[in-house]
Amino acid sequence: MRGMTGATTRRPRRQAARRLYRIGVWVGISLLLLGGVYGAVQLNRSLLGQSLLQSATDRIIQGTALLGLTVADITVEGRETTDRETILTALAAGLGTPILAVSPMRVKEQLEALPWVRTAVIERRLPSTLYIRLVERKPLALWQHGGKLELLDRDGSVIPVTRLERFAKLPLVVGEGAASHAAELLEMLASDPDLASRVTAAIRVGDRRWNLRIDNATDVLLPADETASAWSQLARLERSSAILKREVLTIDLRLSDRLVLRVTPESPKEPAISKKVHSPAKNT
Repeated sequence: MRGMTGATTRRPRRQAARRLYRIGVWVGISLLLLGGVYGAVQLNRSLLGQSLLQSATDRIIQGTALLGLTVADITVEGRETTDRETILTALAAGLGTPILAVSPMRVKEQLEALPWVRTAVIERRLPSTLYIRLVERKPLALWQHGGKLELLDRDGSVIPVTRLERFAKLPLVVGEGAASHAAELLEMLASDPDLASRVTAAIRVGDRRWNLRIDNATDVLLPADETASAWSQLARLERSSAILKREVLTIDLRLSDRLVLRVTPESPKEPAISKKVHSPAKNT
């Protein structure tokens, strides 16, 4: 009994000693961390201190590379137009670069400054993968205004590209207020794709309504309200009577209860010239 009592007494003492040891270790680590943070703050207050901190940080990052924390794979999702080399330039990193040397915030800013990138997400997936997800701008139409031609995306924002030749088949919208209303207009026109494919330009008038140039020959004046109904009416007329294939210069749909046409004026007819030759009267 006495032996059991002694063993029972010593066990709590050993457990208490271990707890005190663990507490001491955590206190020591906490003090070291606090001391390190305090030292870093103090060093950061001077140019020399900032230089020393940067040098120490660089050495630590290089040390992580020896532990295998280097870029071995770059995964990009959502890329359609932005070329690979441009993305790598924004990353400023390649295979073998210490992965902790890549700043996701800096790379995000670099990528979102590119013409085709709307938003970018960058993640370091340790130990060795950089993951990039792009949301690119989608070209919608060409915008002619103020004597210049620009490319619009689906939100009506300008995509800052200089070479527009490959976008020549996109719809053309004209006028200062056309950009912000282009997506709405093109969505409406898409309700009749066959007729929409013949629209060569859409001109914004007074930032209230549209005039459509069809087949580069006929102007269709749409109303400010009930625009979709007017467009549907035009499509029905074209299917039933091929109204746009006639000698019509203007179709005015601004009034809901009537259709006003302006046709090509006929050229004045020249007077008929008689080729009959009359014999001179004979003297009798």
